[in-house]
Amino acid sequence: MRGHDWINSTLPDELILEIFRRFDSKPTRDACSLVCRRWLSLERLSRTTLRIGASSSPDVFISLLARRFLHITSVHIDERLPVFLPSPSPPSRNWMCMQRRRRERESSSVSSRKPRGSADKRRSEEERLEPSSLSDAGLTALASGFPQLESLSLIWCSNISSQGLISLAEKCISLKSLDLQGCYIGDQGLAAVGKICKQLEELNLRFCEGLTDAGLIDVAAGCGRSLKSLGVAASAKITDLSMEAVGNHCKFLETLSLDSEYIHDRGLLAVAQGCTLLKTLKLQCVNVTDAALIAVGTLCSSLEVLALYSFQQFTDKGMRAVGKGCKSLKDLTLSDCYFVSCKGLEAVAHGCKELTRLEINGCHNIGTLGLEAIGRSCPHLSELALLYCQRISNSALHEIGRGCKSLQVLHLVDCSSIGDDAICRIAEGCPNLKKLHIRRCYEVGDKGIVAVGQHCKSLAELSLQFCDRVGDEALIAVGEGCSLQRLNVSGCHQIGDAGIIAIARGCPKLTHLDVSVLQNMGDMAMEEVGEGCPNLKEIVLSHCHKITDTGLNHLVGNCKALETCHMVYCPRITSSGVATVVSGCPNIRKVLIEKWKVTDRTTRRAGNIISYLCIDL
Repeated sequence: MRGHDWINSTLPDELILEIFRRFDSKPTRDACSLVCRRWLSLERLSRTTLRIGASSSPDVFISLLARRFLHITSVHIDERLPVFLPSPSPPSRNWMCMQRRRRERESSSVSSRKPRGSADKRRSEEERLEPSSLSDAGLTALASGFPQLESLSLIWCSNISSQGLISLAEKCISLKSLDLQGCYIGDQGLAAVGKICKQLEELNLRFCEGLTDAGLIDVAAGCGRSLKSLGVAASAKITDLSMEAVGNHCKFLETLSLDSEYIHDRGLLAVAQGCTLLKTLKLQCVNVTDAALIAVGTLCSSLEVLALYSFQQFTDKGMRAVGKGCKSLKDLTLSDCYFVSCKGLEAVAHGCKELTRLEINGCHNIGTLGLEAIGRSCPHLSELALLYCQRISNSALHEIGRGCKSLQVLHLVDCSSIGDDAICRIAEGCPNLKKLHIRRCYEVGDKGIVAVGQHCKSLAELSLQFCDRVGDEALIAVGEGCSLQRLNVSGCHQIGDAGIIAIARGCPKLTHLDVSVLQNMGDMAMEEVGEGCPNLKEIVLSHCHKITDTGLNHLVGNCKALETCHMVYCPRITSSGVATVVSGCPNIRKVLIEKWKVTDRTTRRAGNIISYLCIDL
């Protein structure tokens, strides 16, 4: 019968709950919760995860959430993240008239002199609006409200202490993942976690400056049988003693991330000897030498991910041990490892044939020969990043294009010896390329990018920052051959309207576009982007001197999904254009603009989404 509610009268709560649990999209779940009160309550019961940013009253907020959501098992609190509040709707005409009449009455009966204490009142209101930090009381309320909690992230919650952590451990004994990055907790709280939370598998202690060896030793002893992942960074009082405890107790540890100048060979040797199931190892420890890396290569045969940052005591000896012993290695990052040369990389290439990702950043002794060995020996390579590699030339990428047919991602930054010939070989040999990011490679021009457009039909992301030899011809080929979702051509001053128009016509799925510092692009390109790219979410127009308010009108007319717009140093964009973006884009969340171009009316309408290039001092 028409108008009859068949769903609520027929389906039981359990079935509707199961339907809600199968929704992957949060907006879809939110929309369902607005149907009726029953669906609202059931949708709250189906939620298992909460994500919370900064709040002016976090303790009260946590208590409120605990009453509304009863089956939460995962909570993520990151106090670095701002809360995006909805833009206030413009006041009605009647309301404005009433306010004006009220002000007129007040001005006629009260002296124009400001009352004493008005500045103090305004200051107190501003202080009240500033976000505060979650306290121990809030953490206690969280633990009481969500006793089934299994995963908790407290990112930069600076007011949390050991007392709150003890309360959490006592009430959430099923905790499996705990992230305390940037929290100034003490040893007593961490000891309580080790003593009570026997199921803990993941622990992140990065930037926990209040900890010492005592706290980490206690948690290693208490959770040694369950702990699988550990992260430590910038903790001056955590030394080799802690790592020895980890090696002695945490036999099933699979992931270890260390960033400390207080860890030496002794600590890492203990980990290598005790944690032989290690799969991921990320190190930034300047006092660790080849002896420790040789132990890792010899003892940790299951290693799959190895990242070495800023090492000046690692040489090819350590890399040879990794190549010889870690046959399962799939992901290798070498950053600022000055004494690793082509021989070390060749040893990895010959021994680690399952390698799928390689990043070389600022390793000045690694050149063409080392990368050629990767191309010949690692056919499964799918991602390659070369940053500040001045000694790697075109022939290295010739071998990559010839031997690594599965390559999907290529990053090139400041590689002055790599040019069009290399990009052509990559395009011809790697047709499955999906992401190509090139920055400040001044030998790359139209010829290489045209080849990419002709051969790499799956390309979804293209970035050509400050490649000043790339022009319209390259983008025309890409627009004809690829369906991009992201494009960044910032600083490519030879690109004008023709290139961007080709992209707009050929890439209807485009969501992110950065055309900053394009002096030859104007309103014609903006009109085509508006008509051809309805899914555009982010656009960067900074330093585009030819774009005017007219171009913005065309852009905003069809790009209703736009969320972010940067347009600083655009001299022909006025306050009218800013108002057009704010009023014409219902989903807009951030507008970056000079302060003097924002009128009072625009500030009242959308002040919370406007970011200024310069702030008055």
